[in-house]
Parts: sequence; structure tokens; C-alpha cells
Amino acid sequence: MKKSSWLRQFASPLLFVAACFAGHAQAQSADAATCYNCPPEWADWGTELKAIKRDLGITIPQDNKNSGQSLAQLVAEKDNPVADVVYYGVTFGIQAQKAGVVAAYKPRHWNEIPAGLKDPAGHWFAIHSGTLGFMVNVDALGGKPIPQSWDDLLKPEYKGMIGYLDPSSAFVGYVGAVAVNLAKGGTLDNFTPAINYFKKLEANDPIVPKQTAYARVLSGEIPILLDYDFNAYRAKYKDHANVAFVIPKEGTVQVPYVMSLVKNGPHPAAGKKVLDYVLSDKGQAIWANAFLRPVRASAISKEAQSHFLPASDYARAKTVNYSHMAAVQKAFAARYLSEVR
Repeated sequence: MKKSSWLRQFASPLLFVAACFAGHAQAQSADAATCYNCPPEWADWGTELKAIKRDLGITIPQDNKNSGQSLAQLVAEKDNPVADVVYYGVTFGIQAQKAGVVAAYKPRHWNEIPAGLKDPAGHWFAIHSGTLGFMVNVDALGGKPIPQSWDDLLKPEYKGMIGYLDPSSAFVGYVGAVAVNLAKGGTLDNFTPAINYFKKLEANDPIVPKQTAYARVLSGEIPILLDYDFNAYRAKYKDHANVAFVIPKEGTVQVPYVMSLVKNGPHPAAGKKVLDYVLSDKGQAIWANAFLRPVRASAISKEAQSHFLPASDYARAKTVNYSHMAAVQKAFAARYLSEVR
């Protein structure tokens, strides 16, 4: 047998086997995707990830980054992306677009997303929103009254009981800073009222974690946490904890959470399917049943709506210019780190 004929005869089965392995690897990769900042305890991502696995066959590992950590990771991995999609606060979505780490994609139901809640080209778009307030473990207060205002949190009786996520890193922490700043007469161009407030709050020894502190509220370790309505309602109605949600009487803000397709992510087809799913009827219903306000208002059932505080309370929650909020975020973080922490 000629050497060339022998090589062809021997190589053909090997090439076939190699092709089979390659096809299997592609099939495996098509069944997986990576989402940065999709922690199971936050916004009931746990249920959403299970539904995506059940309905799409796509496995998404749990990820406990916060918004700032996710953006930093995307920038660090810009030349070799690891994530396929990312979930974060709206200001981080705007920053990610400017950093060139996310791709334009218009998912299904795109036309049902209000104009102010999406980038016109699709670099980011809202999937739901939350209102910031006080998530209070009533039992852990030890008989003290439930605080009703920003000023109440400064009272010595709440020393060691108050928590807020690091506003220099976590989006919900920054939202808390924007909320108290506006409540105290500040603007997005003047954060001095918020800085002064956090300085005063230092006397009460606040607990300042970087990631979601939901479990720490339920355990009583953090009796009062600056957090969103959806986490408090979940604790009350799903985990049956004695938790109250308070919209402070001086006012607060409501903000959207958004998602993006990562630019040059390893599994773009799977990533797009995930983004389509979170805006589908099924995906949006999961958010509504987790006490979030889905971006598609039609997805809120009457039962889900009944769990929210009265509309008169939500009248104290305002929207802001989110692009401007994003533009000044780094400057606020720098002031906070230098003057408060």
C-alpha cells in the first residue's frame, strides 16, 4: 500500500472522530451561557435561571458579583470575553456602552420597552425596576419602632442596626446615595447633602457589605437595610419573615435594572436567547411574582400588584435623569471613599 493511501485510510477515521468531538463540544457550549451578576438571592434570579434551564436548555452558573464588579470584569476581559450577558443597574449599563464592552441587540418585545428605558441601538435595556427604601426585620428591632424617615436612621437607638451596600461599588448602594441626596435637597451635580448624611450615619456604626445582604437581614444580623421593595416583599411573602418595607417620608427614587449582550462573548446565540427569554411573558411573569415591576407592564398580575405598598406611598418615589446619574457616579464614589470611608 502506498504511504499516501495508508495515511488517507488511517486519517479518515481519526478526522471523523475529531469532528464528532468538535460537534459535541459545540453542542455543549450551545447549552451554556455566562451571566455576570445573576445571584440567586437577588431579584429571584434563582427562579429565573431554573426557568431558562427548563425552557431553553441553557445552563447559567450563579454569579455573585455586584454591578461595579461586573463592569470592571468586562473591561478587564475586553480582548477575551468570558461572559455572554450581563445584568446591572442602569448607570453601569450606560458606562458599559461607553467602554465598548457590550454589543447592540434588540430582543423580542423590544417595542414594548419605553423609550427612556433602553439604549436606542440596544446596547442595554431595562427588564424590571425597583424602588429604594428600608427593608426592616421587625423582630430584630427588639421592640424599637420601625423607622419611617431618613432622619430616623440617625437616631442613636438604631446604632449597629443599619446596613447599606457600598455605594462606591454596588449599584443599589449608589441608588441609596442618590435617594438620600435628593431627599436632603441635593442634586445630581451636588452630592454634598449625601456625603454629610453618610458622615452623620457613621456615628451609628453602619454595616457596609459589597454584595447583596438579603440573608443577613433575614437572620437579624442587619435589622435595617437600604434596599429595594422587591427584596422586602420577597422576604415577607415568600420567606414568611416578619419584614416591613418603608418608603421614607422625605422621598426616594425608583430605578431600572438592565441587561446587555456582551461584545464578542463566547456564546452569542445562547446569550441572545437568554435576553429574549427575560422579556418574554414567562420571564417577565417571574419578575412580577418576585415583586419587581417588569418593564412590560402587562406582565403584572392583580395578585402580584396586591403585595405592593399603596400608590400613595409610591408617589414619594421619583425618577431621575439616568444618563446624568451615570455621568456623575465615579465622582460621587471618589468623594465617598475619600470623605466617608
